[in-house]
Amino acid sequence: MASATPVREIQEETYCPICLDYLTDPVITECGHNFCRGCITQRCETWTELGSDPLCCPSCRVQIRKGSLRNNYELGNRVEKIKQLDFKPGKETLCERHGKALDLFCEEDGEAVCVVCERSPQHRSHTVLLMDDDAEKYKEKIQAHLKTLREEREKLLGSKVTREEKSPKYLKQIEKKRQQIVADFQQLHQFLEEQEELLLAQLEKLEEEITKIQNENITKVSEEISRLSELISELEGKCQKPASEFLQDIRSTLSRCEKGKFQQPEEISPELEKRLSDLSQKTLALMEPLRKFKDTLPSALERKSGEPLGAPRLGEFAVNVTLDPDTAHPILVLSEDGKCVRRRDKRQRLPDNPERFDTVFCVLGCEGFTSGRHCWEVEVGDEEFWAVGVARESVGRKGWISPSPKGGIWAVEQCWGRLQAFTSPRTRLPLSRASSRIRVCLDCDRGQVTFIDAGDEAPIFTFPPGSVPGERIRPWFWVGRGSRLSLCP
Repeated sequence: MASATPVREIQEETYCPICLDYLTDPVITECGHNFCRGCITQRCETWTELGSDPLCCPSCRVQIRKGSLRNNYELGNRVEKIKQLDFKPGKETLCERHGKALDLFCEEDGEAVCVVCERSPQHRSHTVLLMDDDAEKYKEKIQAHLKTLREEREKLLGSKVTREEKSPKYLKQIEKKRQQIVADFQQLHQFLEEQEELLLAQLEKLEEEITKIQNENITKVSEEISRLSELISELEGKCQKPASEFLQDIRSTLSRCEKGKFQQPEEISPELEKRLSDLSQKTLALMEPLRKFKDTLPSALERKSGEPLGAPRLGEFAVNVTLDPDTAHPILVLSEDGKCVRRRDKRQRLPDNPERFDTVFCVLGCEGFTSGRHCWEVEVGDEEFWAVGVARESVGRKGWISPSPKGGIWAVEQCWGRLQAFTSPRTRLPLSRASSRIRVCLDCDRGQVTFIDAGDEAPIFTFPPGSVPGERIRPWFWVGRGSRLSLCP
């Protein structure tokens, strides 16, 4: 009598873990597991369409590198021979305990049994039916579920089509609103500039008039001081002379001394003071509503992420970022000034130091930040595959790393014509066009990273406050197939 264990071992060697059927055109992975070529190829295509993390082996979860699958002709020949023996993969033909055919099904335990198992105390009181009869009953149940699932899928497909049709409409509305905001603010800027010029011109005219009056007053006071000084000197000299000379022209001297007291000129006329007051009132009437409106902005126009509208300008927090050659993957080539990186076809012979990435095609910036706000820009041009952002100093360098905040990376990427953020799952960014220059803004104190289209200052995506931990953070760059990135000066 045949043993069930060898049969099961043969079956496990000859069926595909994905379709659970005989292997067809088998291929073997680097980790030693076999799959149907069609099954693993379809899995790769589905994985790529979903934009998920790199494909891993369904059996052991080891990453499957592109182009690493090899034909297993020997196993394919073995499968063809086993087919001739009429073994059925995935189904036991003999009972492991009794060596009898498993042609019965216990409904209570949900398992296949033989005639000896049916009479055992374990199954004696259970409902046991012929395998084929029970299979028909369960097939009816499965068909009912299939009908429900197909209906649900059709609903979701309809919903997906509707959403895809509405997306361009929403994007068009957003673009129209953007143009309207730009136009409105241009008009507001022009109005404020005109008012500023008018108020400054009036103020300058007042300044000229006041300066003229002050100069005239100073001249009058200076002339009176000079006259009084001459009279005082004359009187002091006259008092030193003899009586005969002292009394000469005494009446004229006394007349000059008794002349009316000098009238001090007014500092500013009431008419000028009124004009200055009116100008102050005009300025206050113009600026006070603007100040009140500005005070409402943090609460009224705050985004979900917590970042107020109005992205930081590059000049305010700009830093000079260069690429760290000790961290660059061997397939990446850096320029001499550390400002450009491109991907080549072959690996370079570089020392495998602990800092170097050996699996993911990325490189870190030399600079690290622990506090304050910092901005830098990356020229991505029209490249199709790239990612830019920041990473923890302690991010993994060896083997596969998860490109996500959980793996210590906060970034946005462009891949297969889609712009998306490194969230879990990925966040698709609904931009009507690709950006050619990305500004990365890191706020260490708030633990926040913001990405901005440097061309039109439009926000792209923000990882909310508290996302980035309080440790040393460095710029991070990933370079896809045939791509080149440049750090802007």
